[in-house]
Amino acid sequence: MKKNIIFTILLLLLFLPFFMWLAWLFTPKTKFVAAIIDKTVLTKQGQEHISFNWVLNYNRYTKTSKDPYEIDHDYFGFFPLEDEEYQLKGLERFTSKQLNQLSEDADMVYFTDTYGIYNNEWFQHTNLSERSGMLYGGLSDKDLELLALMKEKKKLIITEFNTIGSPTQSRNRTLFEEMFALKWTGWTARYFDNLDLEINKELPKWLINNYKKAHNGKWPFKKSGIAFVNDKDQVVILEDDSHLTNPMPHIVSTKVAQDHYGLPEEIKYSFWFDVMKPDTSVNQVISSFTISANKEGLKELNKYGIPNAFPAITMHKDKDYSFFYLSGDFSDNPIEINSSYFKGIGYFKGMFYDEDDIAERTSFFWKYYRPLINTILEDYIEE
Repeated sequence: MKKNIIFTILLLLLFLPFFMWLAWLFTPKTKFVAAIIDKTVLTKQGQEHISFNWVLNYNRYTKTSKDPYEIDHDYFGFFPLEDEEYQLKGLERFTSKQLNQLSEDADMVYFTDTYGIYNNEWFQHTNLSERSGMLYGGLSDKDLELLALMKEKKKLIITEFNTIGSPTQSRNRTLFEEMFALKWTGWTARYFDNLDLEINKELPKWLINNYKKAHNGKWPFKKSGIAFVNDKDQVVILEDDSHLTNPMPHIVSTKVAQDHYGLPEEIKYSFWFDVMKPDTSVNQVISSFTISANKEGLKELNKYGIPNAFPAITMHKDKDYSFFYLSGDFSDNPIEINSSYFKGIGYFKGMFYDEDDIAERTSFFWKYYRPLINTILEDYIEE
């Protein structure tokens, strides 16, 4: 009898992925037209918008009544081809009439990345850690025109880290800031698990060089920490112990965000983010970045006017328009799109990451990004 029970359990476990796939397959499709803008697509895997596509596919949100979104071509932006060839299919080629039609057809717009592609990233003979001339990128006039139309038509708007950072021109940045009552301070930052130049060879050369220029050629850091850089190429480094009681930035969410969006009270975040300053008479901050700076760290931040707490999610959700700004590179996570074909996969999320790995980023997708975007889309579709 005991052997039969064990055999049955093993059989169920063996066929469980098949049943999960069947459950996903028979989930009803919902037509939901999303205009995805991604100008930083180095490969056909679409790393900068993969997390959003995962949510769309898992929930069976489709671009037509039956056709699913395809990660390699259902977006506007930079399209990589073979042998260093590429195509530009951004909104820049649209007429005002076409943009108006797009704003009618689309239920939402999501700017996942406008940073763009630089020569050193695309042409293989150049150094990836150096900066070089821009091939394509920045928030354009046509991007702004679509945003204004979507806002006017009360459509859902989601924008993300670096939407108005470099290489966006200051004029377009100002127009965006005025449109959504949200300012960029000029600072972006990222956690690095090792700042020792002898050990971490992936530290950006431009970051190192800009710091050394302002500090007599010195780079004294050996531990983990956070690097801040602004639009004037100033670099501020906060190192563990010297400036930080905890080198890892964390996102803390309000009770509203926890209850409604299913966000954790606190979660680590080890990738790129920008320091934003919203007009809180218009917008609501439901999640905030916190930097665990000690006395010396606070002194260094204050010297450059950088706060130790600032928005992670800025939201305007009212009858006039729905807008979200995600201050981190939230849609770029190391996940596999194939896992989105299995209903109930979230119950097994612990299998996809190692909690003991301080720098891992996959848990952020499962615990924070996925419930956030799920709820935003569900709310909007219901309304």
